[in-house]
Amino acid sequence: MLPHLLFDFGGVIIDIDYEATPAAMRKLSRVGSTIAFSQAQQAELFDKFETGQLSPAEFRAGLREAYELDATDAELDAAWHAMLLDVPAERLALIGELRKQGHQTALLSNTNVLHIAEINQRLATKYGFKNGIADVLDRVFYSQEVGLRKPGEEIFRHALAEMNWQAADTLFIEDSPQHVATARRLGLRVLHLAPPLTIITALPEAIRVFPREYAPAHS
Repeated sequence: MLPHLLFDFGGVIIDIDYEATPAAMRKLSRVGSTIAFSQAQQAELFDKFETGQLSPAEFRAGLREAYELDATDAELDAAWHAMLLDVPAERLALIGELRKQGHQTALLSNTNVLHIAEINQRLATKYGFKNGIADVLDRVFYSQEVGLRKPGEEIFRHALAEMNWQAADTLFIEDSPQHVATARRLGLRVLHLAPPLTIITALPEAIRVFPREYAPAHS
């Protein structure tokens, strides 16, 4: 049986610079505050935004109050989007080829309405996509829309149930260790894309050895 493929977005399909947004926000702060946002953990403000509990206006207001930011909406949005880099065409092509081979695919992403809109616009401009990254996957699960986020178990259970997948038949491709830990606890096989691994360099071999977990030679 071909493994089902459950992709993270940031750091897996789209390149991310987790330091860029805190650096950009710090420049907008009256006192040089650093926002509590990183790959490993983040403040409740960001959790609430990523689970649809805050509107963009409420999120911006929260940023201004918590970190003493003097900035327009446009300046805040630009700083928030600074972490978003490129979506390489070769990664999209690989996903397309894997679907042709018969793999079912889905995305499981912690994200928010502003990032979704920004990425969708970029994908439309660069690749002509009409529905964002959903154009190259069978299903997309955004924390913003589901109301749950990783590393909580419930968003994984939700995605598996919606796809009618068994955990043992699913390969989860992820770059954040705390999300990898949850997936393993739930019985999913995992490809941990620790740098410098990418889906181009590691995913084909991880599929080949499935259900064993891929272990890169340098680890």
